[in-house]
Amino acid sequence: MNEFLALVPFDVYELNLFLLVAEYGSFTKAGERAGLTQSAITRQIRGMEDRLGVALFERTTRHVALTAAGKLLFAKSGPILEQITGTLRQLQKDFHLIPKTLRVGVSRSIGLAYLPGFFFAFQKRRPEIQIQVVHQSSGEILRRIEAGELDAGLLSPPPRLARGLQITHRFEDEFTVIAPPKFSLPPGFQGADAKGLLKLFAGQRWLLIDRECNTGKRLYLWLGKQGLRIEPAMEVDTFDLIVNLVSLGMGVSLVPHRVLPLYLKSRAVQRIKMTPKFSRELVVVIRKNRKPPEQVTQFVESILF
Repeated sequence: MNEFLALVPFDVYELNLFLLVAEYGSFTKAGERAGLTQSAITRQIRGMEDRLGVALFERTTRHVALTAAGKLLFAKSGPILEQITGTLRQLQKDFHLIPKTLRVGVSRSIGLAYLPGFFFAFQKRRPEIQIQVVHQSSGEILRRIEAGELDAGLLSPPPRLARGLQITHRFEDEFTVIAPPKFSLPPGFQGADAKGLLKLFAGQRWLLIDRECNTGKRLYLWLGKQGLRIEPAMEVDTFDLIVNLVSLGMGVSLVPHRVLPLYLKSRAVQRIKMTPKFSRELVVVIRKNRKPPEQVTQFVESILF
């Protein structure tokens, strides 16, 4: 038995590291994801290659690509690791090794004020379930759901969803224009269309959500259709920060109206009606190639929006 173990070319941990390098196409990015330095993860992969007797990656100064042997291992290792993960979860479930866990990803473009509505009813219904929440980009959340690292994601969906994922619920999320509390509005002002806003905010700094995120792409497209050619003074990836900056007088913005109640007292802003209104879609995403665990189904059913 000892002789056999000594001859095994890699273990599950190293196989996971191999998958990270293959997915990211970079030792540096894979190391960041695994919490290792670039040199440490490189040593792990070289050790695998030395023991296997074949190269798994072609390395140049510009990129890392799988060799033929690496492609074969990549194709076979995904199902192997998924089966191992499934077996461990079944053991945990059947023999109560650890509490049941719900792993949820919430997009960074979804404000903190939304979180009680996502989790309150479920936590009240299933208080014994341990909830793990990550706050990441929509792209990273979708990747982690597909890889089995997350059970569900709450985000603004991309134009196309990967084949292994499905949307279970959709919500409309309406936006409003906000201005600093000391911004002077014309007497009797009730609201404005696109041209009226440009005139009202002439000389003001615009603070907008990052144009590269899914919400940002939709917002900039909509602004263009309204004739609002805005080049913001600042782009950030969270609406919570935008509300705080506007409240401090640093500019004006368009934000989901549901983020505002969290700041009514500490970070007051003025709401300004705009016609037509912009809204985005928020969705719940899970994997579709297997039956969702009971806690995932109950979580989705409990969301208040």
